Amino acid sequence: MQVDSTEPTRWYNSTPLVILLSLLIPPVGLMLLWASPHFETQRKILGSMLIAALMGAYVFIVVPGPIRSFLGVRGSSTEAHYDEVERHRASQRASEPAAASAENAPSSAGEPAVGSSATPAAAKSEADAKPAKLIRNYWTDFRGPKRDGRYDEMPVLTQWPSAGLSPVWRQPIGGGYSSFTIAEGRAYTIEQRRRQELVAAYDLETGRELWVHPWDAEFTDEMGDGPRATPTWNEGRLYALGGTGILHCIEAKSGKLIWSRDVLKENGGSNLQWGTAASPLVVDDKVIVTPGGSGKSIVAYNKLTGVPVWQSLSDRSSYTSPMLATLAGKRQVIVVTATRVVGLDVDSGSLLWGILWDTQMGINISQPIIVNENRFFISAGYGKGAALVEITSTGSGYAARSVWQNNSMKNKFNSSVLHEGYVYGLDEGILTCVNVETGERKWKGGRYGYGQVLLASGRLIVMSDNGDLALVKASPDQYSEISRFAALEGKCWNYPAIANGLLLVRNQTQMACYNIAAR
Repeated sequence: MQVDSTEPTRWYNSTPLVILLSLLIPPVGLMLLWASPHFETQRKILGSMLIAALMGAYVFIVVPGPIRSFLGVRGSSTEAHYDEVERHRASQRASEPAAASAENAPSSAGEPAVGSSATPAAAKSEADAKPAKLIRNYWTDFRGPKRDGRYDEMPVLTQWPSAGLSPVWRQPIGGGYSSFTIAEGRAYTIEQRRRQELVAAYDLETGRELWVHPWDAEFTDEMGDGPRATPTWNEGRLYALGGTGILHCIEAKSGKLIWSRDVLKENGGSNLQWGTAASPLVVDDKVIVTPGGSGKSIVAYNKLTGVPVWQSLSDRSSYTSPMLATLAGKRQVIVVTATRVVGLDVDSGSLLWGILWDTQMGINISQPIIVNENRFFISAGYGKGAALVEITSTGSGYAARSVWQNNSMKNKFNSSVLHEGYVYGLDEGILTCVNVETGERKWKGGRYGYGQVLLASGRLIVMSDNGDLALVKASPDQYSEISRFAALEGKCWNYPAIANGLLLVRNQTQMACYNIAAR
C-alpha cells in the first residue's frame, strides 16, 4: 500500500524524532514508529527488530545485576564459560587413576552438598603426602600472613626470561574476584558457578581440583559477577565469606561444612553496592567480620562453633579487610569502615581510637600498611589521597593523629606495599613511589591500570588489569620495569598469591601458576 506523502507531518511523527527517541527511550520510540503514517509496514517491522535489540542491550547496561539475576537474564558467554569449567573438571576426573573414593561424595540430607567434584583416593593421597617443603603454611590470609602484600618465605627470581615465565599449569575457573589462600600444599579460593558460590580446593603443584563446597547464592552487578572476599585458613579450617554475606567454616582437608552464619541478616547489615568483600580475620579463638549493622558493624564469632562473641560500633562497612596489629604497645584489630579507621580491643571489641577517613563516594577499599610500632599508612581513591597516621598512648586511652596527608598516592581498589621506608603502589593506575615518612613522591612510572602489587626479594610483582605480569625494581631512585608478559587473558582485578615459590594468579575466567622460586 502506498503511503500518502501529502499527509501532514505532526511534530511527534517526524522521522528524526522517532529515531532519536528510539535510541534514548526505546519503548517510546517503538510506539511512535508504529503510530507514524510515514513508514511502510516492512520498515516498521525492521525498525522494531532493531529497537528490540537495543532494548536488550540496555538491560545489561542499565538494569542492576541483582535485578537481571532475579529476572533470569544471563549472558550467553557466561553460560558458555560455566560449560567450559564443567567440561574441564570432568576431564580432570576422567584422567585420574581408576580407584575411586566416596569420601568427597555429596553429604547426607540436612547438609549442603560437599565435594561435587569427587576426588579419587589416589589423587587425595598424593595431595596429602606432599614433601615437607609444602607443609609450611605461609600464605594463609588475604595478601599474605600479615595482609601487607609481602612475600618473605624464600628468595624469588629477580630476573625473568625475556619471553616471560612459562606456566606450571593453567586452566579455567569460575567467576569472582577472590584471591587464593594457600596451606598444606593446597590453594583455596571462592568462585561463582552458575547460581552457586563455592569454595574450591586445588592441588598447588598440579592445579587439580580436590573438592568443592557449594551453596546457593549469587551476587551480580555491572562490575562483574561472583564472590569478592578471599577465604582465610586457620588450624585446618577455612573461613569463607560469600558475596551475599554468608560465612562458612569448612574443614580444609575434606570440604565438609562445620558451621555457617548469614552475617548480614542476623546483624542487620545491608550488602554493599559491589558486594561483601572483606576477608574474615581469625584472631585467637575468634573470627571477625564486618557486616555493618547498627551496633553490630564489626562482629566476632567463636571460630570453632560460630557462636557470637562480641559486636561493636554502628559504622557503615567498607570493602577493606580487618587486620591484626600492635600499635602503641596495644595488640588490636584495625578496621577501615566507610568513613574512618578504628582500633578495637581484640577481646571485647571496644573502641580504642578512631580517625576520620572518608572519600567523596563513601568508599574505602585499600588495606592499611603498618609502618612501625606506632604508625600506619593509609590510602584511598575517589579524591582522597594518602596519610601517615600515628597512634599514641595517652595514659587514659589512645589517640590518633595524621603525621602528613596529601594526594601523592591514591589507591582506588588496590593496596600498596612498603619496602625500606618507601611505599609502592598504583596511584589511579600508575605505579608510584612515596617516602612513607614525609609523603614526598619520588617517582610515578608505568601504567598498569587497576591491577595489584606484591613485594618479594626487593622486587614488585605487578599484575596489570589486562592480565600482564610485570617485575619492577623496588627502588626510590627511578621507575625500572625489568620484565613484562601476558599471564592471563581479560580483566584482572584479583590479587595474586605466593607460596613455596609458586605464584598463583586468577581472574573471572582463568587461573594459572608460575614458578618464581630462585634457582
